[in-house]
Amino acid sequence: MSQTVDRALSILPLLAEGPADLGRVADRLGVHKSTALRLLRTLHQHGLVHRQSDQRYRLGARLFALAQEAMESLDVREIAHPHLLSLGENCGHTVHLAVHEDDEVLYIDKVDSRYPVRMYSRIGKPVAITVAAVAKLLLADLPESERRAIAQRLDYPMYTARSTPNAAAFLKELATVREQGWAADLGGHEESINCVAAPIRGADARVVAAMSVSAPNVVVTADELLALLPLVRRTADVISDEFSGRNPVKDPV
Repeated sequence: MSQTVDRALSILPLLAEGPADLGRVADRLGVHKSTALRLLRTLHQHGLVHRQSDQRYRLGARLFALAQEAMESLDVREIAHPHLLSLGENCGHTVHLAVHEDDEVLYIDKVDSRYPVRMYSRIGKPVAITVAAVAKLLLADLPESERRAIAQRLDYPMYTARSTPNAAAFLKELATVREQGWAADLGGHEESINCVAAPIRGADARVVAAMSVSAPNVVVTADELLALLPLVRRTADVISDEFSGRNPVKDPV
């Protein structure tokens, strides 16, 4: 029975390459055509494959519906949380997870620093969207037309001398973030706070969330925090892999 299941499941990645006829399926599986036909009929009955008018088989609509249902049931916070805890324990600084919803970027998880100096961020609280590293990552992944529309309607408060001053500067920074794949806020919101962030991506490679490590410069310098970027990016990659189902869970540390 396990061999039958294995063979049936092996048909799906083959058809993901494009429609295939019975002979090609049988050759790929290394079985007789009659065996391949029984497997295809079973998959067809469950809507996982579809037989075209030219007698070739392709992936069925039910498979895509199941994939969509599975994606909608995923909770990125639940998947990310143990990895955020591990990162926080390893580096000792504040770790955040954020998402983009309804023109706001919101913190949906937080791991507090082990140091006495704490950040005042709260779960459910919007971030300073024009300067926060997580916001830059989330907005940089949007199509250019959306980025421009958002940039034009934002206000640009000068929290510090390093804050983003206007839409043109913001769009330029988003372009840089999009190209390099990470973001930083080095005193842009608060003079004494620095932050580095990395994207969490779904199965379609789009950014679904962003995570960051933040620390006051009385604890570590900006350069010392930037040195943690490879660890932050590895953690984000592990979460991305688990969220998208691409690879088994692994330890980023």
